[in-house]
Amino acid sequence: MQFPFSKSYSDTEQQNLVKQAIDGNKESLNEIISYHQPFIYNVAWKTCHNPIDAQDLTQEVLIKVITKLGQFNFKSKFRTWLYRIVVNEFLQSKRRKSEKQFSDFDDYGERLDQVPNPELSIEEEISYQELSKEMQVQCMSGMIMCLNREQRLIFILGASFGIDHTLGADIFGVSPQNFRIKLHRARKDLFNYMNNKCGLVNKENPCRCPKKAKALKQMGVLDEEKMLFNIKTKVKVKDFVENNHEEALDDFTTTYTKLFQEHPVKDDFDKDTIIKELINNDKLSNYFKI
Repeated sequence: MQFPFSKSYSDTEQQNLVKQAIDGNKESLNEIISYHQPFIYNVAWKTCHNPIDAQDLTQEVLIKVITKLGQFNFKSKFRTWLYRIVVNEFLQSKRRKSEKQFSDFDDYGERLDQVPNPELSIEEEISYQELSKEMQVQCMSGMIMCLNREQRLIFILGASFGIDHTLGADIFGVSPQNFRIKLHRARKDLFNYMNNKCGLVNKENPCRCPKKAKALKQMGVLDEEKMLFNIKTKVKVKDFVENNHEEALDDFTTTYTKLFQEHPVKDDFDKDTIIKELINNDKLSNYFKI
């Protein structure tokens, strides 16, 4: 998966592709979509908490980006222009079913407390490793859903993927100081919850992923054959994080931020089908004369 915020990213190359796409070059348009789509999908996946909703949102956003390509004036960086559209669409899109499952941290904590904490034998701890990982990623994904949309996106981009504050400010249309403040608040809200509830951050907390995984499997909620978050991949968020962003405002965020960066990113979401649907869309073809 390409990371559009890496130091190797070339905005000049992207702008050349945009010029060619506007002139009717289908391959250039395909290249633009192929480059940015995986990252957009993974941000959508972490924003929606659901792979199907993320796929729908990704396609909706890409259609909006493509139809607005002709409005790009080549006076700013294409990456900033593109992700402003992405972020605005994510913020303004209709509420997905998965979002309606979460209200706030208090409600989420109460529901988690209702799940039993059965004792585990050593053998069970080993046998529940994969399901425990699913529980961990799914639970932490749910925590992110307790943030409001803007906080959620700022945390995903600024903390998980490590986008620097200056670029983040440009994308969200705020000052760098305001972006840092918003990111700090999102970090603090997540940390306060995890410090009070999660055994991964505070060992004194009773909540343990393996125990919850065992209970939820017995309740028929978790199934090794139907895992959505603990996917078989070697690629994780941390593989894309670069040391080009400012340090967190507080040292206490380091440990739990790394936990979020251990989460997987997906590249098996039928991207070829989505790209073909976009490129071969008659309306878009007529719009770009391709």
